[in-house]
Amino acid sequence: MAKLFEAIFFKSLFLFWYRFLLRQLKNLIVLHRTITNSFTTTKTSQIKYQKFPSLINRSDLNDHTLIFDVENTLLKSSSLFPYFMLVAFEAGGLIRAIVLIFLYPFIYLVGEKMGLKIMVMTCFFGIKAENFRIGRSVLPKFFLEDVGSEIFEVLKKGGKKMGVSNLPRVMVESFLKEYLEIDFVVGREMKMFCGYYVGLMNETKNKYALEQVKEGKGCSDMIGITTFDLIPHHEIFSSCKELYAVTQDDKRSWKKLEKEKYPKALIFHDGRLALTPTPTPTKSIAMLMWLPFGLILSVIRIALAVSLPFRISTPLLTFTGLRLTSSIPENSHRNKQNGDDKSNGHGHLYVCNHRTLLDPLYISFSLQKKLIAVTYSLSRMSEILAPIKTVRLTRKRDIDAKMMRRLLEQGDVVVCPEGTTCREPYLLRFSPLFSEICDQITPVAVDTHVSMFHGTTASGLKCLDPVFFLANPFPVYTVRLLNQVVPSQGNNNVGDVNVNESENCRFEVANHVQEEIGNALGFECTKLTRKDKYLILAGNEGVVFNRKRSY
Repeated sequence: MAKLFEAIFFKSLFLFWYRFLLRQLKNLIVLHRTITNSFTTTKTSQIKYQKFPSLINRSDLNDHTLIFDVENTLLKSSSLFPYFMLVAFEAGGLIRAIVLIFLYPFIYLVGEKMGLKIMVMTCFFGIKAENFRIGRSVLPKFFLEDVGSEIFEVLKKGGKKMGVSNLPRVMVESFLKEYLEIDFVVGREMKMFCGYYVGLMNETKNKYALEQVKEGKGCSDMIGITTFDLIPHHEIFSSCKELYAVTQDDKRSWKKLEKEKYPKALIFHDGRLALTPTPTPTKSIAMLMWLPFGLILSVIRIALAVSLPFRISTPLLTFTGLRLTSSIPENSHRNKQNGDDKSNGHGHLYVCNHRTLLDPLYISFSLQKKLIAVTYSLSRMSEILAPIKTVRLTRKRDIDAKMMRRLLEQGDVVVCPEGTTCREPYLLRFSPLFSEICDQITPVAVDTHVSMFHGTTASGLKCLDPVFFLANPFPVYTVRLLNQVVPSQGNNNVGDVNVNESENCRFEVANHVQEEIGNALGFECTKLTRKDKYLILAGNEGVVFNRKRSY
């Protein structure tokens, strides 16, 4: 009886493996061979399957609509964890990011679909929809750094372009439309309650998206670019007459898209994280473990800078990991005393580009003397902790001009005429105010490098900017003093710029100083302003009416 039961058991087990597992494996092998070898075998008689490399050499793509899978074809990385980690940290805070880290093993085990739902719930639950700007201010930088150059060159040749994503639309829409010039974006809509995300997604509205695509050029000949898994299942791709399959080997061979090839330059971006969380949470864990020690180290560095003279604090700060590289011309005012450093009763004016709130302080450390810093925006905490005198400008030309002239009678002054910080290698438009108030101007080229945290923000608390910058293990500052500019000297010439008594004089001087700093740093000069930055990153003009808040 036992032998009979054993025979029945093994026979049933064999039939189970044969009917379910072996048949499914056989179907997968047949589908793979169909796509990769024959190119024209189809699930219906109207669709052709081909390898992606054969799409690169086609010359008629401008007459077609290209529909591509964002996560599986456009991006080189196959993991979505880094982008959700950015959302969790930047929109939800430190605790939410730690929760996501602890959930990562479970997310990895439950599979792609369920893992996506868990990450969406963790990152979006309780976030106010109106204030969610991470998809426009933070994520585009990291998405662009993961775009494959080869797939981008193909998309650039297409007529209309549609991106299909399983991610929430608020995460990918700005990146695709504003920076890659994609015409249509199909993503998952987030469910809301009383203006807050509940962490759940609606189904993708594929039919409505197809109707939009079919209203114009290339509608009758749609070409799909996807992976093997989505070919037979996705409604949009099943409507294409031709499908090109991208493999993991294809993606591994692609190069990352160079910044020079971006359709729209990435000039502004926000967020505290300077590093990209890796697909496995190694970097994220290291960053979160370092953060408490980094904040303590930041407090120590601030205390040293505030309480000790330059000659003593400089070597101690270097010992803690701060790196300062300075370059000063021989004809500078470094070795002159305050009494001898004035010309006609006025101090010297240093004009620098704006990287962080610490720019004036680092220039003071480079010159080994205290300067007076005038700035357009400064938090109350930064004013209290600053070891040098700081003065706020009112953005009213006449009042600010009188104030700066009065400060120049007291000593040397440093000003950042951009009015706001810029992280990328670009210079914003210089306010011409400084060119009217002083005859001796020294341009100062400033640059920074951080490995974990950015020391600037547009939507967060400005008072924490120096804290986060100094929380980096080895933050680097480069200060380079350039040759003096004397607007009123000789025949009123500033380099090649003719300076006269007209209204354009001050703009010419400001543009010349901007160009000198840009050439020294290798940065590109722009006409963008503080208002442009805050409209993009924070949805406002950067003007604060409530003095109790610090921006």
